[in-house]
Amino acid sequence: MRTALTLACTAALVAGTALGLAPAAHAAPTDTEAETAGSIRFVDIAGDGGTILKANVVAPAGADGSARYPVIVLPTSWSMPQIEYLAQARKLADSGYVVVSYNSRGFWQSGGEIETAGPKDVADASLVIDWALANTPADPARVGMAGVSYGAGISLLAAAHDKRIRAVAALSGWADLIDSIYSGRTQHLQAAALLGGAGYLTGRPGPELRQILGDFLSSNLEKEDEMITWGRKRSAVTYVDALNANRPAVMLGNAWGDTIFPPNQFASFYEKLTGPKRLEFRPGDHATAEATGLLGLPNDTWTSTQRWFDHHLKGEANGVDREQPVRLKPRSDAGYETYPDWKSVGADRRKFLLDDSEHLWANVDSGANGGVVMLSNLLDQFFQAPPVASIPLLPRAFAGVWQSERYDSPQRVRGTALLHTTVTPTASSGTFVAYLYDVGPLGTGKLISNAPYTFHDKTPGKPFPVDLELFSTAYDVPAGHRLALVVDTVDPLYIEHNPTGAQLTFSSPASDPSYVSVPLRKE
Repeated sequence: MRTALTLACTAALVAGTALGLAPAAHAAPTDTEAETAGSIRFVDIAGDGGTILKANVVAPAGADGSARYPVIVLPTSWSMPQIEYLAQARKLADSGYVVVSYNSRGFWQSGGEIETAGPKDVADASLVIDWALANTPADPARVGMAGVSYGAGISLLAAAHDKRIRAVAALSGWADLIDSIYSGRTQHLQAAALLGGAGYLTGRPGPELRQILGDFLSSNLEKEDEMITWGRKRSAVTYVDALNANRPAVMLGNAWGDTIFPPNQFASFYEKLTGPKRLEFRPGDHATAEATGLLGLPNDTWTSTQRWFDHHLKGEANGVDREQPVRLKPRSDAGYETYPDWKSVGADRRKFLLDDSEHLWANVDSGANGGVVMLSNLLDQFFQAPPVASIPLLPRAFAGVWQSERYDSPQRVRGTALLHTTVTPTASSGTFVAYLYDVGPLGTGKLISNAPYTFHDKTPGKPFPVDLELFSTAYDVPAGHRLALVVDTVDPLYIEHNPTGAQLTFSSPASDPSYVSVPLRKE
């Protein structure tokens, strides 16, 4: 029942969110209309197994086959129509690129079933490249791929399997599917339901996806290993050795508050790449950093993307290779910061100890939570209004609270905060969520970051240590404020595994003190 209700409740949200980020879909033009439309062509491309993929081609003005141009292939995002990238494709074509965008299999008018970036999707990408080289003035030595969300994931996977791909821009995507929607061994309920609902609304989920989604949302732990294997097969981090051997130039972009593909997994993946690379993080939620660019409006992310391709596919000396490759925009709406690598972000760490023991009853939402998928972090992006909680009023029976001293100077949080604590459960399974807040003089806490943690097969009454990474962020805590670490056991973003009546105790043994390690920008 929970699965059915979740899918039903998210269906309207999915339709409004996914389709609202791009121009409205319309029927493909007739042959005559295509000719009068200039350089835009709507075509059918045979994908893996002969499955027809609906696509469009935008070529530079005057392209007559006498010259070769770099080509960029754009797989559509999850649930998006084939015209998703049309505004950006026109801009790229005006700059001298052949652009081929196609509807990923299983969605809209493309054939087949949704494979969730499986082997058929990877094969499709290579066949689209084959088609572009045979049917457009595309240069086989200058092939790039890019995409938002689903298109980003497919682009990274394709680059690991196809050596022809020399440059990639993966925006709001994933490199580790398991660490994205199953971090802390906890199902990200709203994210998975949003994707599942969108898939049913706009596509045809295959039997494998239907089974995986059902097992995931129903907490079928007997299938946990199968689900993890399925996810690893669809994660670029699994093939990082192949990517490093192929050495495409990889640009990764994401939002700090991405509630579907959190930034941690992209940052970790970035550190594993050995070829030309770039990492960019901005405020926002899933795909919101790229959304205005999809509408043809000025957009930092798409500007960076074109600069990346201009250098690595066209050979332009635009300086992108000489800039520091890690580029961050804090949530405080300050200017961009640059770093030589991810490890240099938050190079200074400041701990505050969690001295007091806290005993919680499970199954009750204390009022601390991570917000609503696709909404809360969008408000933070545009209005600097993250989820809030009154820290003094949180019910201590259901929430553990620890606070730092007041800081005399601003604390510029950059990177990944770490929680180390000791947990004693009354049941063998359980879930808790950790929240880091910026607390003002009146006790109002603004959410800086959070992360869930689930355990199974523990001995009731026996303490065990926990190390938990909160989701990476860039947030400025004003002078005169303090930090607060809050834990509770219920959050609408996640599925919890606390039996009825379960209790959790968080302690700080003298031999193993509990603490939060906060990464700070080096001043």
